[in-house]
Amino acid sequence: MNVVKPIVGQWYRGNTNELFEVVAIDEADETIEIQFFDGSVTEVEFDSWNEQLLDELIDMANAPEDWSGAIDVESEDLDREFEDTARTAWSTPQDRSLRR
Repeated sequence: MNVVKPIVGQWYRGNTNELFEVVAIDEADETIEIQFFDGSVTEVEFDSWNEQLLDELIDMANAPEDWSGAIDVESEDLDREFEDTARTAWSTPQDRSLRR
């Protein structure tokens, strides 16, 4: 049997090949709070965790190298517009005339 204890801060790979991190363990409620790579959070009961271990559906994994999974920010959310240009944002026609 594969023994994988939940450790806060440790990353795991679940049965659907999704990465998740254990973010809290509540001994009193016997639950494990996990956060998936996409940022969603859920609770798993100790019994469910142990059943998944028996079925070998949970395994330890390395933390993802790309941390953008939980970041859901569009350019509109930043309250500014981005231009695809090499000019700096503070460049004005007067500034360009001074460079000549």
